[in-house]
Amino acid sequence: MNAIQRTMQGLFGDGPDSAGLQRLAAPLLVIAILALMVLPIPAWLLDGFFTLNIAAALMVMMVAAYMTKPLDFAAFPTVLLLTTLMRLSLNVASTRVVLLEGHTGPGAAGAVIEAFGHFLIGGNFAVGLIVFAILVVINFVVVTKGAERIAEVSARFTLDAMPGKQMAVDADLNAGTINEKEARRRRAEVAEEANFFGAMDGASKFVRGDAMAGILILVISVIGGFTVGVLQHGMPAGEAANSYVLLAVGDALVAQIPGLLISVAAAMVVSRVGKEEDVGRQIVQQVFTSPRALGLTAAILLLLGIVPGMPHVVFLGMAALLGWGAWTMARRRRIEAETPKPSEPPPEADATWADLQPVSLLGLELGYRLITLVDKNRQGDLLTRIKGVRRKFAQEVGFLPPAVHVRDNLELKPSAYRVTLRGVVVAEGEAFPGMFLAINPGGIGTPLIGTATTDPAFGLPATWIEARYRDSAQMAGFTVVDPETVMATHLSHLMQTQAGRLLSRSETQQLVEHVSQYSPKLIEEVVPKLIPIATFQKVLQLLLEEGVHIRDIRTIVETLAEQAATVTDAVELARRVRVALAPAIVQQIYGPVKELDVIAIEPGFERLLMQALGNAQGPALDPGVADTFTRSAADIANRQEERGVPACLLVPDAIRGAIARLVRRTAPRLAVLSHSEIPETHTIRIGPILRGGGAAA
Repeated sequence: MNAIQRTMQGLFGDGPDSAGLQRLAAPLLVIAILALMVLPIPAWLLDGFFTLNIAAALMVMMVAAYMTKPLDFAAFPTVLLLTTLMRLSLNVASTRVVLLEGHTGPGAAGAVIEAFGHFLIGGNFAVGLIVFAILVVINFVVVTKGAERIAEVSARFTLDAMPGKQMAVDADLNAGTINEKEARRRRAEVAEEANFFGAMDGASKFVRGDAMAGILILVISVIGGFTVGVLQHGMPAGEAANSYVLLAVGDALVAQIPGLLISVAAAMVVSRVGKEEDVGRQIVQQVFTSPRALGLTAAILLLLGIVPGMPHVVFLGMAALLGWGAWTMARRRRIEAETPKPSEPPPEADATWADLQPVSLLGLELGYRLITLVDKNRQGDLLTRIKGVRRKFAQEVGFLPPAVHVRDNLELKPSAYRVTLRGVVVAEGEAFPGMFLAINPGGIGTPLIGTATTDPAFGLPATWIEARYRDSAQMAGFTVVDPETVMATHLSHLMQTQAGRLLSRSETQQLVEHVSQYSPKLIEEVVPKLIPIATFQKVLQLLLEEGVHIRDIRTIVETLAEQAATVTDAVELARRVRVALAPAIVQQIYGPVKELDVIAIEPGFERLLMQALGNAQGPALDPGVADTFTRSAADIANRQEERGVPACLLVPDAIRGAIARLVRRTAPRLAVLSHSEIPETHTIRIGPILRGGGAAA
């Protein structure tokens, strides 16, 4: 008994709203459809099923009208299949009743078919055939054909746009604007959207097949009913046509109207543009909010209404209604424009010491049009994204960067912004609220309508486009981001490249205090007893300048504790810390691979560099040789990146620091490792060779 009870609970749940009944809904509906096809159904039960069919079609259309994005109705392809099967099964059941009982009178197949056959078309089967043909043309030629084409194109474009959308999610994740959980949700949404449009491309064939089946079923019912009435029941030809054909036409109309509603719902689902509002609100806001358009329409109707022979009352009445609407909207906009804004507070009478503000370590200056991006009352979320950038920087690099001081600057262009570091401008750019930046990840030749520019963070070709072109740009493969993401990504990139300058004495002291919370003895013995705080800061800055993260602060402090007794120079201490951090540095460059593809220097040229750079008393490196070397290093680094291989130059220990400083300006993404920084668990594979003449092989 307990086993039976547990089984029933698993199927039906514990209450009327349980998930058990919901899981049985689709199987029960399929069984009911099969029953309609094979079992004889009385007329009164057919009325109930026909009413249910019409109600289901209306409900599906309403859901399609009020959804805000396609995935809100992700079950629509399956619903389309089930509703189509339901209509076809009702056609089979009603056709059986019509052929068996049609000779008894117009109510043989139920009150619904009788109503459609008599009241809607006046009992004239010729009128019914014409109305049915018109409905089929509307459904099959207009609605279904258009929806099928839109579904096909949307499916293809959505699949083509998947890489660009996934890159946009990765860009938001890298900028710190979203976390890993949100990134996974968005990636899943992109995949579900592609699957949905692919399913809609196939499901549109159900609608097309349903329209064709309706025509064939009507023809078969008319011929079969006429034949049964004349041959089996001995009815006169006119009476048989009046009875059977009228019932067949009524049956076809009962099925065709819900089919048309489902077709319209399918067209509304696949033709949705925008993901913020439902269809009704979009139409009202985009069509009926322009007083100029309403006014011109009213004027044209007024001219048509005064033409002799035209229905004056209808045209003039509609012109008056539209004219009143245009006047009302224009008056409301004029009142809003003339409403005085709150007055600004009066300026202070005299300057005070409070007017003297210290120079911000990290600042972001905005033109006046960009102020809306930081105004929460206008849905500006730039400040939230900056917080995310700082949090992500701290998690990756290893220290909390200074707060970003955001302020307006009327000297800038309205859409311009600039990033300052210790009061000095380090980067500038432009962003346009309400528009989107379409970034070409490479290899996309599709032209876009907009203003050509370059991505401020990485220098990729890009175009500022209007919001209405966003979906088409994503479908073409572009990475489309909003202005807040552009600025946040630019700021994040600058913070990564300027990490050494962001680590001031204040941040260093805060880092020491943070480490002392979980390793108090370790930090107490080293800083400042063995290593002064200034030297400790310099060592960390030297590491950060070459892109080495300092998250493993425990290893850094332990290495300093071991070397502090014999070494006091910050540069030498940083070199030895790099050796201790070698596994982390190599993983940061190459990832988890064990074979490292490196760039090497030709042995003869390497000896020349050792003589010039390895000894302070040795001969200086010729400027021409240095220029050729740096340009060749930059060329090889670019080729390595184009191949998808990390650009890393392997040099002797004695000249690693000098080579890194030499190539930093021309090849900032070229990593320079020494032989002692290659872990024993890794092997190297020599790739391109830098030669003394500048040629690379």
